[in-house]
Amino acid sequence: MADESSAAPMLSLERCRELFGIAQQAAQSFGVSDVEALVAAHRDALTRFANNTIHQNVAEQAQWLSIRVLLDHRTARATTNRFDAGSIRNAVEQAIALAKSVAPDSDVLPLTEPSAIPRLERFNQATAEATPGDRARAVTEAIRLVEGAGQTAAGIYSTGQTMEAILNSRGVAAWHQETLAQFSITSMADDSSGWAKASAVARQDFDPVALARSASEKARLSRSPREVPPGRYTVVLEPAAVLDLVGQMFGDFSATALNDKRSFLTDRLGAKLFGENIHISDDVAHPLQAGVPFDGEGVRRRKLTLVEAGVPREVAYARASAQRAGVQPTGHGFPLPNEIGEAPLNIVIAGGDTSVEQMIASIDRGILVTRLWYIREVDPYEKIMTGMTRDGTFLIESGRVVAGLRNFRFNQSIIELLNNVDALSPSRRASGEETFDMVVPAMKVRDFHFTEVTRF
Repeated sequence: MADESSAAPMLSLERCRELFGIAQQAAQSFGVSDVEALVAAHRDALTRFANNTIHQNVAEQAQWLSIRVLLDHRTARATTNRFDAGSIRNAVEQAIALAKSVAPDSDVLPLTEPSAIPRLERFNQATAEATPGDRARAVTEAIRLVEGAGQTAAGIYSTGQTMEAILNSRGVAAWHQETLAQFSITSMADDSSGWAKASAVARQDFDPVALARSASEKARLSRSPREVPPGRYTVVLEPAAVLDLVGQMFGDFSATALNDKRSFLTDRLGAKLFGENIHISDDVAHPLQAGVPFDGEGVRRRKLTLVEAGVPREVAYARASAQRAGVQPTGHGFPLPNEIGEAPLNIVIAGGDTSVEQMIASIDRGILVTRLWYIREVDPYEKIMTGMTRDGTFLIESGRVVAGLRNFRFNQSIIELLNNVDALSPSRRASGEETFDMVVPAMKVRDFHFTEVTRF
Protein backbone atom coordinates (compact mmCIF):
# COMPACT_ATOMS: atom_id res chain seq x y z
CA MET A 1 0.00 0.00 0.00
CA ALA A 2 1.34 3.42 -0.90
CA ASP A 3 2.24 5.98 1.75
CA GLU A 4 -0.67 8.40 2.21
CA SER A 5 1.52 11.12 3.66
CA SER A 6 1.35 14.43 1.84
CA ALA A 7 5.00 15.12 2.67
CA ALA A 8 6.11 14.09 -0.80
CA PRO A 9 4.87 16.91 -3.08
CA MET A 10 3.16 16.38 -6.38
CA LEU A 11 5.19 17.40 -9.41
CA SER A 12 5.60 21.17 -9.63
CA LEU A 13 5.71 23.11 -12.88
CA GLU A 14 9.43 23.59 -12.33
CA ARG A 15 9.97 19.84 -12.02
CA CYS A 16 7.89 19.27 -15.15
CA ARG A 17 10.12 21.75 -17.00
CA GLU A 18 13.17 19.79 -15.87
CA LEU A 19 11.69 16.53 -17.15
CA PHE A 20 10.76 18.11 -20.45
CA GLY A 21 14.24 19.57 -20.76
CA ILE A 22 15.73 16.07 -20.50
CA ALA A 23 13.32 14.81 -23.17
CA GLN A 24 13.96 17.75 -25.48
CA GLN A 25 17.72 17.38 -25.19
CA ALA A 26 17.45 13.66 -25.95
CA ALA A 27 15.28 14.33 -29.01
CA GLN A 28 17.69 16.93 -30.31
CA SER A 29 20.52 14.43 -30.04
CA PHE A 30 18.55 12.29 -32.53
CA GLY A 31 17.96 15.27 -34.82
CA VAL A 32 14.32 15.83 -33.76
CA SER A 33 13.26 19.34 -32.75
CA ASP A 34 9.48 19.04 -32.34
CA VAL A 35 8.76 17.44 -28.96
CA GLU A 36 5.77 17.42 -26.63
CA ALA A 37 5.51 16.04 -23.11
CA LEU A 38 2.44 15.19 -21.08
CA VAL A 39 3.21 14.83 -17.38
CA ALA A 40 0.68 13.48 -14.90
CA ALA A 41 0.63 12.26 -11.32
CA HIS A 42 -2.00 11.21 -8.82
CA ARG A 43 -2.18 10.20 -5.18
CA ASP A 44 -5.45 8.52 -4.21
CA ALA A 45 -6.74 6.77 -1.10
CA LEU A 46 -10.00 4.96 -0.44
CA THR A 47 -11.80 3.56 2.59
CA ARG A 48 -14.37 0.90 1.74
CA PHE A 49 -17.13 -0.37 4.02
CA ALA A 50 -19.83 -3.06 3.86
CA ASN A 51 -22.08 -4.85 6.36
CA ASN A 52 -21.66 -1.85 8.67
CA THR A 53 -17.91 -2.48 8.91
CA ILE A 54 -14.84 -0.86 7.39
CA HIS A 55 -13.11 -3.70 5.61
CA GLN A 56 -10.54 -2.10 3.34
CA ASN A 57 -8.21 0.87 3.16
CA VAL A 58 -6.11 1.24 0.05
CA ALA A 59 -3.90 3.93 -1.40
CA GLU A 60 -1.85 4.34 -4.52
CA GLN A 61 0.27 6.94 -6.19
CA ALA A 62 1.64 7.03 -9.68
CA GLN A 63 3.30 9.35 -12.14
CA TRP A 64 4.05 9.15 -15.82
CA LEU A 65 5.65 11.06 -18.64
CA SER A 66 4.37 10.67 -22.19
CA ILE A 67 6.63 11.91 -24.99
CA ARG A 68 5.33 12.74 -28.48
CA VAL A 69 7.59 13.61 -31.39
CA LEU A 70 6.88 15.01 -34.84
CA LEU A 71 9.05 14.43 -37.87
CA ASP A 72 8.28 14.58 -41.59
CA HIS A 73 4.46 14.65 -41.14
CA ARG A 74 4.61 11.66 -38.82
CA THR A 75 3.95 11.49 -35.09
CA ALA A 76 4.12 8.90 -32.34
CA ARG A 77 4.12 8.71 -28.57
CA ALA A 78 5.91 6.66 -25.91
CA THR A 79 5.28 6.68 -22.17
CA THR A 80 7.37 5.93 -19.10
CA ASN A 81 6.75 6.01 -15.36
CA ARG A 82 10.46 6.26 -14.59
CA PHE A 83 11.85 9.78 -14.42
CA ASP A 84 15.60 9.18 -14.51
CA ALA A 85 17.43 10.57 -17.53
CA GLY A 86 18.12 7.16 -19.02
CA SER A 87 14.47 6.09 -18.94
CA ILE A 88 13.32 9.39 -20.44
CA ARG A 89 15.90 9.06 -23.20
CA ASN A 90 14.66 5.52 -23.91
CA ALA A 91 11.08 6.79 -24.18
CA VAL A 92 12.16 9.49 -26.63
CA GLU A 93 14.05 6.93 -28.69
CA GLN A 94 10.98 4.66 -28.76
CA ALA A 95 8.73 7.52 -29.85
CA ILE A 96 11.10 8.40 -32.68
CA ALA A 97 11.34 4.78 -33.82
CA LEU A 98 7.55 4.48 -33.82
CA ALA A 99 7.16 7.70 -35.78
CA LYS A 100 9.62 6.50 -38.41
CA SER A 101 7.67 3.25 -38.77
CA VAL A 102 4.43 4.92 -39.92
CA ALA A 103 3.64 6.51 -43.26
CA PRO A 104 3.68 10.30 -43.56
CA ASP A 105 0.26 11.88 -43.00
CA SER A 106 -0.56 15.33 -44.35
CA ASP A 107 -3.18 15.76 -41.60
CA VAL A 108 -0.57 15.69 -38.82
CA LEU A 109 -0.63 19.15 -37.25
CA PRO A 110 2.35 21.13 -35.98
CA LEU A 111 2.76 21.51 -32.25
CA THR A 112 0.45 23.87 -30.39
CA GLU A 113 1.62 27.45 -30.03
CA PRO A 114 1.63 28.94 -26.51
CA SER A 115 -1.31 31.02 -25.27
CA ALA A 116 -2.45 32.53 -21.98
CA ILE A 117 -4.10 29.88 -19.80
CA PRO A 118 -5.65 30.98 -16.49
CA ARG A 119 -4.94 29.15 -13.27
CA LEU A 120 -7.90 27.56 -11.52
CA GLU A 121 -7.55 27.18 -7.75
CA ARG A 122 -8.87 23.71 -7.08
CA PHE A 123 -6.47 22.43 -4.47
CA ASN A 124 -7.69 21.89 -0.91
CA GLN A 125 -5.07 21.11 1.70
CA ALA A 126 -7.47 19.27 4.00
CA THR A 127 -8.42 16.92 1.18
CA ALA A 128 -4.80 16.38 0.17
CA GLU A 129 -3.80 15.63 3.77
CA ALA A 130 -6.75 13.37 4.67
CA THR A 131 -5.63 10.27 6.55
CA PRO A 132 -7.19 6.81 6.91
CA GLY A 133 -8.23 7.93 10.39
CA ASP A 134 -10.04 10.99 9.03
CA ARG A 135 -12.02 8.88 6.62
CA ALA A 136 -12.64 6.12 9.17
CA ARG A 137 -14.10 8.56 11.70
CA ALA A 138 -16.54 9.94 9.11
CA VAL A 139 -17.48 6.47 7.89
CA THR A 140 -18.00 5.22 11.45
CA GLU A 141 -20.44 8.06 12.19
CA ALA A 142 -22.34 7.32 8.97
CA ILE A 143 -22.50 3.60 9.78
CA ARG A 144 -23.71 4.35 13.31
CA LEU A 145 -26.66 6.31 11.93
CA VAL A 146 -27.63 3.59 9.45
CA GLU A 147 -27.18 0.82 12.00
CA GLY A 148 -29.38 2.70 14.44
CA ALA A 149 -32.17 2.53 11.87
CA GLY A 150 -31.83 -1.25 11.67
CA GLN A 151 -30.23 -1.09 8.23
CA THR A 152 -26.93 -2.13 6.66
CA ALA A 153 -24.50 0.32 5.05
CA ALA A 154 -22.00 -0.13 2.25
CA GLY A 155 -19.97 2.37 0.29
CA ILE A 156 -16.71 4.25 -0.11
CA TYR A 157 -14.98 7.41 1.04
CA SER A 158 -12.08 8.49 -1.18
CA THR A 159 -9.69 11.43 -1.15
CA GLY A 160 -6.97 12.29 -3.60
CA GLN A 161 -5.03 14.79 -5.62
CA THR A 162 -3.90 14.97 -9.24
CA MET A 163 -1.69 17.10 -11.41
CA GLU A 164 -1.41 17.42 -15.17
CA ALA A 165 0.96 19.37 -17.36
CA ILE A 166 1.71 19.73 -21.05
CA LEU A 167 4.91 21.24 -22.40
CA ASN A 168 6.33 21.47 -25.90
CA SER A 169 9.24 22.84 -27.86
CA ARG A 170 7.12 25.78 -29.13
CA GLY A 171 6.93 27.15 -25.60
CA VAL A 172 3.72 25.69 -24.20
CA ALA A 173 4.02 25.09 -20.45
CA ALA A 174 0.58 24.54 -18.91
CA TRP A 175 0.19 23.04 -15.44
CA HIS A 176 -2.74 22.26 -13.11
CA GLN A 177 -3.31 20.52 -9.80
CA GLU A 178 -6.50 19.73 -7.91
CA THR A 179 -7.98 17.63 -5.15
CA LEU A 180 -11.15 15.54 -5.03
CA ALA A 181 -13.08 13.90 -2.21
CA GLN A 182 -15.98 11.52 -2.78
CA PHE A 183 -18.43 9.76 -0.48
CA SER A 184 -20.99 7.18 -1.62
CA ILE A 185 -23.33 5.18 0.60
CA THR A 186 -26.04 2.58 0.04
CA SER A 187 -28.31 1.82 2.98
CA MET A 188 -30.10 -1.53 2.80
CA ALA A 189 -33.19 -2.80 4.61
CA ASP A 190 -34.83 -6.21 4.18
CA ASP A 191 -36.57 -5.43 0.89
CA SER A 192 -35.45 -1.91 0.04
CA SER A 193 -32.43 0.33 -0.32
CA GLY A 194 -31.48 3.99 -0.47
CA TRP A 195 -28.44 5.74 -1.91
CA ALA A 196 -26.63 9.05 -1.71
CA LYS A 197 -23.36 10.35 -3.12
CA ALA A 198 -21.37 13.57 -3.21
CA SER A 199 -18.00 14.81 -4.42
CA ALA A 200 -16.13 18.06 -3.97
CA VAL A 201 -12.70 19.66 -4.22
CA ALA A 202 -12.84 20.23 -0.45
CA ARG A 203 -13.95 17.34 1.75
CA GLN A 204 -15.50 19.89 4.13
CA ASP A 205 -18.08 20.71 1.43
CA PHE A 206 -20.16 17.61 2.07
CA ASP A 207 -21.36 15.84 5.21
CA PRO A 208 -21.11 12.02 5.20
CA VAL A 209 -23.61 11.77 8.05
CA ALA A 210 -26.17 13.87 6.16
CA LEU A 211 -25.67 11.65 3.11
CA ALA A 212 -26.12 8.55 5.28
CA ARG A 213 -29.30 10.04 6.73
CA SER A 214 -30.68 10.65 3.23
CA ALA A 215 -29.85 7.11 2.08
CA SER A 216 -31.30 5.59 5.25
CA GLU A 217 -34.53 7.57 4.94
CA LYS A 218 -34.96 6.44 1.33
CA ALA A 219 -34.48 2.83 2.42
CA ARG A 220 -37.06 3.29 5.20
CA LEU A 221 -39.64 4.92 2.93
CA SER A 222 -39.29 2.29 0.22
CA ARG A 223 -39.90 -0.76 2.45
CA SER A 224 -42.56 -3.20 1.27
CA PRO A 225 -42.45 -1.75 -2.25
CA ARG A 226 -45.62 -1.70 -4.27
CA GLU A 227 -45.92 -2.74 -7.88
CA VAL A 228 -47.55 -0.34 -10.34
CA PRO A 229 -47.92 -1.03 -14.06
CA PRO A 230 -45.37 0.32 -16.55
CA GLY A 231 -46.41 3.21 -18.75
CA ARG A 232 -45.91 6.93 -19.13
CA TYR A 233 -45.68 8.87 -15.88
CA THR A 234 -44.84 12.34 -14.68
CA VAL A 235 -41.54 11.89 -12.84
CA VAL A 236 -39.26 13.85 -10.60
CA LEU A 237 -35.68 12.98 -11.52
CA GLU A 238 -33.21 13.83 -8.77
CA PRO A 239 -29.90 15.36 -9.98
CA ALA A 240 -28.02 12.02 -10.06
CA ALA A 241 -30.71 10.55 -12.32
CA VAL A 242 -30.58 13.61 -14.57
CA LEU A 243 -26.82 13.53 -15.06
CA ASP A 244 -26.60 9.78 -15.66
CA LEU A 245 -29.32 9.88 -18.32
CA VAL A 246 -28.92 13.29 -19.98
CA GLY A 247 -25.14 12.93 -19.65
CA GLN A 248 -25.23 10.17 -22.26
CA MET A 249 -25.70 12.74 -25.04
CA PHE A 250 -22.72 15.02 -24.56
CA GLY A 251 -20.23 12.93 -26.52
CA ASP A 252 -22.31 13.92 -29.56
CA PHE A 253 -21.48 17.61 -29.02
CA SER A 254 -18.23 16.94 -30.87
CA ALA A 255 -17.16 18.32 -34.24
CA THR A 256 -15.50 15.00 -35.08
CA ALA A 257 -18.71 13.09 -34.32
CA LEU A 258 -20.64 15.58 -36.45
CA ASN A 259 -18.16 15.27 -39.30
CA ASP A 260 -18.41 11.47 -39.12
CA LYS A 261 -22.24 11.70 -38.94
CA ARG A 262 -22.18 9.78 -35.66
CA SER A 263 -23.88 12.58 -33.71
CA PHE A 264 -27.62 12.97 -33.12
CA LEU A 265 -26.98 16.66 -33.89
CA THR A 266 -26.27 15.85 -37.55
CA ASP A 267 -28.42 18.26 -39.61
CA ARG A 268 -29.92 19.60 -36.35
CA LEU A 269 -27.35 22.11 -35.10
CA GLY A 270 -28.98 25.53 -34.90
CA ALA A 271 -32.53 24.13 -35.02
CA LYS A 272 -34.85 24.01 -32.02
CA LEU A 273 -34.60 20.51 -30.57
CA PHE A 274 -35.46 20.81 -26.87
CA GLY A 275 -37.78 22.88 -24.70
CA GLU A 276 -37.14 26.61 -24.34
CA ASN A 277 -36.28 26.14 -20.66
CA ILE A 278 -33.21 24.05 -21.52
CA HIS A 279 -29.90 25.93 -21.35
CA ILE A 280 -26.65 23.94 -21.23
CA SER A 281 -23.05 25.14 -21.22
CA ASP A 282 -19.61 23.61 -20.94
CA ASP A 283 -17.70 25.74 -18.44
CA VAL A 284 -14.53 24.53 -16.77
CA ALA A 285 -14.34 27.76 -14.75
CA HIS A 286 -17.76 27.32 -13.12
CA PRO A 287 -17.28 27.46 -9.33
CA LEU A 288 -18.92 24.04 -8.81
CA GLN A 289 -16.93 22.35 -11.56
CA ALA A 290 -13.64 20.46 -11.48
CA GLY A 291 -11.09 19.84 -14.18
CA VAL A 292 -8.17 21.20 -16.11
CA PRO A 293 -8.27 24.63 -17.83
CA PHE A 294 -6.46 23.30 -20.91
CA ASP A 295 -6.96 20.27 -23.14
CA GLY A 296 -4.76 17.39 -24.20
CA GLU A 297 -3.19 19.55 -26.90
CA GLY A 298 -2.35 22.46 -24.60
CA VAL A 299 -5.17 24.71 -25.82
CA ARG A 300 -7.13 26.81 -23.32
CA ARG A 301 -10.63 25.43 -22.65
CA ARG A 302 -13.24 27.93 -23.80
CA LYS A 303 -16.76 28.16 -22.39
CA LEU A 304 -19.29 26.75 -24.85
CA THR A 305 -22.99 27.47 -25.18
CA LEU A 306 -24.08 23.95 -26.05
CA VAL A 307 -27.83 24.59 -25.87
CA GLU A 308 -29.58 27.96 -25.70
CA ALA A 309 -33.34 28.05 -25.12
CA GLY A 310 -33.64 24.54 -26.54
CA VAL A 311 -31.45 25.19 -29.59
CA PRO A 312 -28.09 23.35 -29.93
CA ARG A 313 -25.63 26.16 -30.68
CA GLU A 314 -22.02 25.05 -30.30
CA VAL A 315 -19.94 21.89 -30.32
CA ALA A 316 -16.42 21.19 -29.11
CA TYR A 317 -13.49 21.44 -31.52
CA ALA A 318 -10.00 20.02 -31.27
CA ARG A 319 -7.33 21.57 -33.49
CA ALA A 320 -7.80 19.03 -36.30
CA SER A 321 -11.59 19.36 -36.47
CA ALA A 322 -11.29 23.14 -36.18
CA GLN A 323 -8.87 23.25 -39.10
CA ARG A 324 -11.27 21.18 -41.22
CA ALA A 325 -14.12 23.54 -40.37
CA GLY A 326 -12.10 26.74 -40.71
CA VAL A 327 -12.73 27.81 -37.09
CA GLN A 328 -10.71 28.18 -33.91
CA PRO A 329 -10.30 25.19 -31.56
CA THR A 330 -12.31 25.38 -28.35
CA GLY A 331 -9.81 23.58 -26.11
CA HIS A 332 -11.62 20.26 -25.78
CA GLY A 333 -9.22 17.95 -27.65
CA PHE A 334 -7.75 14.74 -26.33
CA PRO A 335 -3.99 14.00 -26.45
CA LEU A 336 -2.71 13.19 -29.92
CA PRO A 337 -2.75 10.86 -31.68
CA ASN A 338 -6.34 9.77 -31.07
CA GLU A 339 -9.46 8.88 -33.07
CA ILE A 340 -12.03 10.42 -30.73
CA GLY A 341 -11.26 14.06 -31.37
CA GLU A 342 -12.86 16.06 -28.59
CA ALA A 343 -15.72 16.26 -26.10
CA PRO A 344 -17.18 18.70 -23.57
CA LEU A 345 -16.37 17.51 -20.05
CA ASN A 346 -17.57 20.34 -17.78
CA ILE A 347 -21.32 20.29 -18.22
CA VAL A 348 -23.55 22.88 -16.54
CA ILE A 349 -27.32 22.58 -17.02
CA ALA A 350 -29.04 25.78 -15.93
CA GLY A 351 -31.61 25.27 -13.20
CA GLY A 352 -34.76 26.97 -12.05
CA ASP A 353 -36.32 27.95 -8.74
CA THR A 354 -38.60 24.99 -7.99
CA SER A 355 -37.54 22.70 -5.14
CA VAL A 356 -37.93 18.93 -5.33
CA GLU A 357 -40.55 19.22 -2.58
CA GLN A 358 -42.53 21.72 -4.67
CA MET A 359 -42.29 19.43 -7.70
CA ILE A 360 -43.68 16.53 -5.68
CA ALA A 361 -46.47 18.71 -4.27
CA SER A 362 -47.55 19.66 -7.81
CA ILE A 363 -48.05 16.05 -8.98
CA ASP A 364 -51.36 14.21 -8.65
CA ARG A 365 -49.87 10.83 -9.55
CA GLY A 366 -46.27 10.24 -10.52
CA ILE A 367 -42.93 8.72 -9.61
CA LEU A 368 -39.85 10.04 -7.78
CA VAL A 369 -36.56 8.61 -9.09
CA THR A 370 -33.36 8.72 -7.02
CA ARG A 371 -31.01 7.31 -9.61
CA LEU A 372 -30.69 5.22 -12.77
CA TRP A 373 -28.19 2.55 -13.78
CA TYR A 374 -27.23 0.05 -16.47
CA ILE A 375 -27.99 2.67 -19.10
CA ARG A 376 -27.44 1.65 -22.72
CA GLU A 377 -28.15 3.28 -26.06
CA VAL A 378 -31.01 1.90 -28.20
CA ASP A 379 -31.21 4.51 -30.99
CA PRO A 380 -28.19 6.81 -31.41
CA TYR A 381 -29.95 9.34 -33.66
CA GLU A 382 -33.09 9.81 -31.55
CA LYS A 383 -30.96 9.26 -28.42
CA ILE A 384 -33.28 6.60 -27.03
CA MET A 385 -31.76 5.06 -23.93
CA THR A 386 -32.75 2.07 -21.83
CA GLY A 387 -31.88 1.41 -18.22
CA MET A 388 -33.32 0.81 -14.76
CA THR A 389 -34.23 2.68 -11.61
CA ARG A 390 -32.41 1.82 -8.40
CA ASP A 391 -32.08 2.59 -4.68
CA GLY A 392 -35.16 4.71 -4.13
CA THR A 393 -38.14 4.73 -6.51
CA PHE A 394 -41.32 6.17 -5.00
CA LEU A 395 -44.99 6.59 -5.81
CA ILE A 396 -46.34 10.13 -5.64
CA GLU A 397 -50.07 10.59 -5.04
CA SER A 398 -51.93 13.84 -4.33
CA GLY A 399 -48.68 15.74 -3.92
CA ARG A 400 -47.07 13.35 -1.42
CA VAL A 401 -44.64 10.43 -1.50
CA VAL A 402 -46.86 7.57 -0.33
CA ALA A 403 -44.88 4.37 -0.96
CA GLY A 404 -41.80 2.76 -2.34
CA LEU A 405 -42.09 1.06 -5.72
CA ARG A 406 -40.54 -1.94 -7.37
CA ASN A 407 -37.93 -0.84 -9.85
CA PHE A 408 -38.64 -0.15 -13.51
CA ARG A 409 -36.92 -0.53 -16.84
CA PHE A 410 -37.29 2.54 -19.04
CA ASN A 411 -36.98 3.28 -22.75
CA GLN A 412 -36.70 7.02 -23.11
CA SER A 413 -35.53 9.46 -25.76
CA ILE A 414 -33.35 12.18 -24.24
CA ILE A 415 -34.63 14.53 -26.95
CA GLU A 416 -38.23 13.87 -25.91
CA LEU A 417 -37.34 14.16 -22.23
CA LEU A 418 -35.78 17.60 -22.70
CA ASN A 419 -38.94 18.72 -24.49
CA ASN A 420 -41.10 17.61 -21.56
CA VAL A 421 -39.41 19.37 -18.64
CA ASP A 422 -42.07 21.24 -16.64
CA ALA A 423 -39.89 22.42 -13.74
CA LEU A 424 -36.24 22.72 -12.74
CA SER A 425 -34.64 22.98 -9.32
CA PRO A 426 -31.57 25.13 -8.64
CA SER A 427 -28.50 23.42 -10.11
CA ARG A 428 -25.87 21.77 -7.94
CA ARG A 429 -22.82 19.60 -8.36
CA ALA A 430 -24.03 16.02 -8.63
CA SER A 431 -22.39 12.60 -8.81
CA GLY A 432 -23.74 9.43 -10.35
CA GLU A 433 -22.33 6.12 -11.50
CA GLU A 434 -22.84 6.02 -15.29
CA THR A 435 -21.20 9.27 -16.48
CA PHE A 436 -19.11 11.99 -14.84
CA ASP A 437 -19.85 14.71 -12.30
CA MET A 438 -21.88 17.64 -13.63
CA VAL A 439 -23.69 20.72 -12.37
CA VAL A 440 -27.36 19.88 -12.91
CA PRO A 441 -30.85 20.48 -11.49
CA ALA A 442 -33.55 18.05 -10.54
CA MET A 443 -36.23 17.88 -13.23
CA LYS A 444 -39.98 17.39 -13.28
CA VAL A 445 -40.67 15.56 -16.55
CA ARG A 446 -43.99 14.50 -18.04
CA ASP A 447 -44.60 11.30 -20.04
CA PHE A 448 -41.45 9.47 -18.94
CA HIS A 449 -41.66 6.01 -20.49
CA PHE A 450 -41.35 3.00 -18.17
CA THR A 451 -41.59 -0.27 -20.11
CA GLU A 452 -41.25 -3.05 -17.52
CA VAL A 453 -41.48 -3.52 -13.78
CA THR A 454 -39.04 -5.71 -11.88
CA ARG A 455 -39.71 -8.23 -9.14
CA PHE A 456 -37.52 -6.34 -6.68
